[in-house]
Amino acid sequence: MEENRRDFTELSMISIQDWDKNELDYFQHALSQLLPYINPEGLSILHEINKEMQARKK
Repeated sequence: MEENRRDFTELSMISIQDWDKNELDYFQHALSQLLPYINPEGLSILHEINKEMQARKK
């Protein structure tokens, strides 16, 4: 990861609306790749990321 990129632990403590586009893109891709293995909490986070990405497109 890039040196100045916030990690998931830090991001989980702030509102998803405060994540930047690169963070949304990165974790959306990562969680999508792991989809068969994530638990319901991870799936919920992925849904939140997807909803935020859609909201920003409007």
